[in-house]
Amino acid sequence: MILFGSLVNGAAIIFGSLLGSVLRNISEQMKDTVTKGIGLGVLVLGIQMAFKTSSFIIILISLCLGAMLGEALGIEDKMNNFGLVLEKRYAKPGSNFAEGFVTASLIFLIGSMGIIGAIESGVSANHQTLLTKAVMDGFMSIMLTATLGVGVLFSAVPVFLYEGIIALLASVLMRYIPSDLLNLLMEEISAIGGLMILGIGLNIMGMTKIRVSNFLPGIFILIGIVTVLFYK
Repeated sequence: MILFGSLVNGAAIIFGSLLGSVLRNISEQMKDTVTKGIGLGVLVLGIQMAFKTSSFIIILISLCLGAMLGEALGIEDKMNNFGLVLEKRYAKPGSNFAEGFVTASLIFLIGSMGIIGAIESGVSANHQTLLTKAVMDGFMSIMLTATLGVGVLFSAVPVFLYEGIIALLASVLMRYIPSDLLNLLMEEISAIGGLMILGIGLNIMGMTKIRVSNFLPGIFILIGIVTVLFYK
């Protein structure tokens, strides 16, 4: 089921928001500890995915070229600026609902994990990344709802639509790719995605601040390199 990961992600946000509306008095210390726990889990997932590659040199080249292109295009800055525009437009003073909805949507949507996970779901029906993201978003929605209110719950809708559309597009494109090439691409996409997810985990842990979104062009560069080498 192509949309399984997207559905679970949306359901986790809804469940977490309902739980967060009951648990209104979550301490900052608890929030920090839970967030660090999420970070540890994401680190493990990233390492696990990164080892799937059969050619680490190609992954490294794609990642570095992608980073150069991402920085030149300012992908991370544009995504953050878009988030700020939405926040100013909809999160008006005195409107906790709008603030909760916009803030949660930005947190759950802006980033590479949803894109990578949705591509995996669409191409190979591998939902591991989206299921991990669902756990993360579920716990985050508990904490956000406790702080910002029930508007967080409705962020499940754009999350499902965003991830679902990417998964469906990926599933259509896969029909035109030979199975051997498709299997090879999925191994390498999982590997480069794992490195990006590792960066997300380090950011969540507060150990560094990696501009992970700027690595996203590396996925398309990787697809190009692997495809050329496959037909060579």
